[in-house]
Amino acid sequence: MPTTRQNGSLYTNIANKVAIVEFGHPAGNSFVAELLNRLVLELEKLSEDPSITVIILKSEGDRAFCGGASFDELVAIENLSEGKVFFSGFANVINAMRKCKKVIIGRIQGKTVGGGVGLAAACDYTFASVNASIRLSELTIGIAPLVIAPAVERKIGKAAICELSLAPTEWKNAYWAQEKGLFSKVFETTKELDKEIDFFAQKLSQFNPEALEEWKKVLWNDTDHWDELLVERAGITGTLVLSEFTKKALSKFKK
Repeated sequence: MPTTRQNGSLYTNIANKVAIVEFGHPAGNSFVAELLNRLVLELEKLSEDPSITVIILKSEGDRAFCGGASFDELVAIENLSEGKVFFSGFANVINAMRKCKKVIIGRIQGKTVGGGVGLAAACDYTFASVNASIRLSELTIGIAPLVIAPAVERKIGKAAICELSLAPTEWKNAYWAQEKGLFSKVFETTKELDKEIDFFAQKLSQFNPEALEEWKKVLWNDTDHWDELLVERAGITGTLVLSEFTKKALSKFKK
């Protein structure tokens, strides 16, 4: 059963060198700050765990993969300090994912919005369902996808992120995301997705973990500056969310 906990849930199951990390939240698997912090700590712990080689990141249920950041917490921001802390949540998760010594496989079973797209982009390999449409909706509420942009652009390129972000009310389907490089493989059913992701993870887990770790470093080359960049972007977004435009837009959404 999907979680009903307002701070969300996070569970890890380890078997055969594979750690399955599953997050959930009653509001479309969106992230409150506490849940983001827990995910960072979990990834840092798994990164140093010699018993595992691969991580699968998934969310609860068969509908949305991730609804992005918590709308309730977004509306509650009252000052720049709170804004920077709030938007640093996804910055910290993306940085934890790129620095993690284990290969991270994303299981994207449903619609993905905003920060959730950044989460998918920070995975090293992604399996998606045909239902996994994506959208960067930030401009509709007066902010921009500044924090996640480096991760998304790294996967799909400047032209595609431009197309995605400047049409913030449009959904792009899973095959568009695959064509642009965000998704590695797309499946017609969740059953097929789970069968293939399990097979792939088991196969990958048999490879030399030291070789995988060294290769992941190469794949994430030239991103060391993200520690500062993403937090700096969080600060800019924290300023934008306090603007009159954004306050009015959020009040409309809230109603």
